[in-house]
Amino acid sequence: MAITHVVVLVTVLLCLPCAVAVVVCADTLPRRRVWTRGGRRDIRALRCLDRRLSGPGPALRPSGGPPCLDEVAADLRRLRRQRCGGPTTGSAVWLAAVVRAYDDRLLIASEAYGVRHHLTELEGMDRELERMRVEERLRAAGLQLR
Repeated sequence: MAITHVVVLVTVLLCLPCAVAVVVCADTLPRRRVWTRGGRRDIRALRCLDRRLSGPGPALRPSGGPPCLDEVAADLRRLRRQRCGGPTTGSAVWLAAVVRAYDDRLLIASEAYGVRHHLTELEGMDRELERMRVEERLRAAGLQLR
C-alpha cells in the first residue's frame, strides 16, 4: 500500500508543474505552433536558395557559352523579387549573395544591350542609384524586368 502511495505522490508531483504550465500558456501555444511552421518554411526556402546559389548560376549554359537574353531577364526578375522581399531579407549573407547575383545579371544584360554602367566601381547608395539607372536604361532598350 505504501508503494502505491509513493508512486501516486511522485507522479502527481512530477506532472503537476507541467499541467499548470499547459493551463497558463494555453493561449500562446497556437501562436507558437504557427510561428514554428513559418520558420520551417523559411528554412526550406533558404536551403533551396543556398543550393541554387552554390552551384553554377541558373543563367549559365551547360556548354559554357553566354546565356540567352530571355534567361537573363528571367533571372533578373527572380532575383529582383528575392532582393525586395522573401526569406533573403532576414539574413545579411543571403541578401548580399542575391544582390551580387543580381548585379552579375545586370552586367550581362547591359553588355548585351550596349548600356554603359559603373556598377563595378561604386559602392553603397551610389551603387544602388546606378542599379536603378541601369534598370531604367535596360527597360528603355526593351528588356522586360517586371
